[in-house]
Amino acid sequence: MPDLEEPADGAAEGAARRPTRETDAERRRRRAQFLRELGEAKALRERVQPRRARAARMRQQMRMRTFRW
Repeated sequence: MPDLEEPADGAAEGAARRPTRETDAERRRRRAQFLRELGEAKALRERVQPRRARAARMRQQMRMRTFRW
């Protein structure tokens, strides 16, 4: 069992490889990729579990109807 006080080797290597500051373009690109994959996952879930997805849509619609600005 590894000591808890010593840093993990993988964490140190990952920090050394990563650039110190990422540009705004890189951050937006990663975010766009994440949102694309999230949308695909939601679409897949709706196809695989249509009843549960429909119930979730209904709950969301009720939340939006009862939300006050």
